[in-house]
Amino acid sequence: MKTFAIIAAGGKGTRSGFFTSKQYLKFNKKELIAYTLQIFQKNVLVDEIIITADPSCFSLLEKIKKKYRLTKITNIIEGGKTRQDSVYNALISLKAQKKDLVIVHDAVRPFLPQDVLTKSINLAKEKGNAVVCIKAKDTLIKGKSFIESYLVRDEIYYVQTPQIFKHEDLLRAMNFAYDKKFYGTDESMLLMKINKKINIVEGAFINFKVTTKSDIELVKKLVKK
Repeated sequence: MKTFAIIAAGGKGTRSGFFTSKQYLKFNKKELIAYTLQIFQKNVLVDEIIITADPSCFSLLEKIKKKYRLTKITNIIEGGKTRQDSVYNALISLKAQKKDLVIVHDAVRPFLPQDVLTKSINLAKEKGNAVVCIKAKDTLIKGKSFIESYLVRDEIYYVQTPQIFKHEDLLRAMNFAYDKKFYGTDESMLLMKINKKINIVEGAFINFKVTTKSDIELVKKLVKK
């Protein structure tokens, strides 16, 4: 059984307010995506890394690959119109067996702890899939201008990445979604559409998605430390 990691790096990052896509912003002279890629490079359970990106960034990614000796990168694939399209492009490019594992991870989650990654891969090997989530800690409400109701936070999770599935299951789920003209916000949502039970792995708050200017300021502080 092999384990492939798809790093989704096709987003434009408009919410960050920067001209450069946030995955290519530099922190301590290193691109954000390089921090992410090194996590998967270092993990002994990961066999190959595939990146989805805009073609205009291919040459930069090749330079990053060479500079940081990211030997597990086997392909850089053109991303699609949506995240789902990008992941699908990468998925069908893999020379994978049905039972091989496919990890999907956001390029802009550069602080994924190694123990969380290892734990999620091992659970997926055992049970067929794994999705990293964190439990809600704050009081949660439903409403717009006013509070309408309170949610039971013990039953609420924030979904993160990585998300890991058997190749055959993810491919089947994506084909089903396209057949139904359905676009999900993540891969686990697609697997639910084909009635797969999704296993939860406890994540970490440090594994946040860099989205806004305040996130970028936080990265600057964390990288300095």
